[in-house]
Amino acid sequence: MVRRIGLVSGVLAVLFLAGCGQQAPQSPAKPGIAPPATSASPVAPPSTSQPAKTGKTLKIALIAKSQSNPVFQAARKGAMDAAEELAPQKYGVACEVLWQTPVDEDAQEQANKVEQLTQQGVDGIAISVSEAGKVTPAVKFAVEQRGVKVLCFDSDAPESGRFAYHGIDDIQCGKRVMSELAAQMNGQGKVAILAGNQTAPNLQKRTQGVREEAAQYPGITIVDTYYHKETPQDAAAKVEQVMQANPDITGWAMIGGWALFTSNALKWEPGTVKCVSVDALPAELSYLRSGHVQVLLAQRVYEWGYRSVDLLLDNILNGNVPPNGMDISELDRVTKDNVDEYAKNWEKWKP
Repeated sequence: MVRRIGLVSGVLAVLFLAGCGQQAPQSPAKPGIAPPATSASPVAPPSTSQPAKTGKTLKIALIAKSQSNPVFQAARKGAMDAAEELAPQKYGVACEVLWQTPVDEDAQEQANKVEQLTQQGVDGIAISVSEAGKVTPAVKFAVEQRGVKVLCFDSDAPESGRFAYHGIDDIQCGKRVMSELAAQMNGQGKVAILAGNQTAPNLQKRTQGVREEAAQYPGITIVDTYYHKETPQDAAAKVEQVMQANPDITGWAMIGGWALFTSNALKWEPGTVKCVSVDALPAELSYLRSGHVQVLLAQRVYEWGYRSVDLLLDNILNGNVPPNGMDISELDRVTKDNVDEYAKNWEKWKP
């Protein structure tokens, strides 16, 4: 009898342990604890609502072409102001802008900056692309593999996966420069194009626009397009060199205002050579006043930074994208008649 009871007890114990073993895998996980990710798990894009809920400071990097170009200093000021004012007031978040611009223009350094910032886990990048071929692979990796939101401003890289471009329509800008210049030259004369970096996508399009518009004026001849390093000194030296070699030039189509960022760059007597230029920085305004330049077509360079931060925050937090991925800015016409009024903008825009 004792042996029979012991045998029954043993069988019951085995059945009990077996039952526990079957139920263990079905035990519910502790609430709020996710299973550990495996090495094969994909990297999930950051949640667009997370920053606002947690109070996390969103980090947005600004990569312009060069620190030596004053237009990008104005863009930097705009971005900093947007982070301080717009981010908390419009979006209810804290925002930090990381200025990551090369000292001098260098597309490979821009690409390296994008890679470094991607590894650091920034939320967004705004970049003015010096050379699309070098920068595009780095941007594509940031967007596709790490979920970083990237916006191009001023100069685009449309194949990079960036979600939007903010800036002017560059072909239309080039056409506008040429039409304004043709009006000043009464449709007659020889024109030189000052064109900056030959590989910059935005400048290629502006040059295209100048040439397309010039074809509408039988009395105007394009002498050539002149490229140079985008510093005031290099641009001014290029203008002087070209004028010495071609004294019959009677018009300059400057698709960027680099030469006018320094003083005494235009050696001719005011009015003898007509000049229309893009941009209207403080140094350029003096050339309007002296009569060396007839028209400046001002890009809204402060907005490059301010609007870029706005668009990035809207995309990061709300998923919004401008129509067709394009946020086109206008050009402001500045002449001797309105130069003093326009100059007041720089009281706010100066870094």
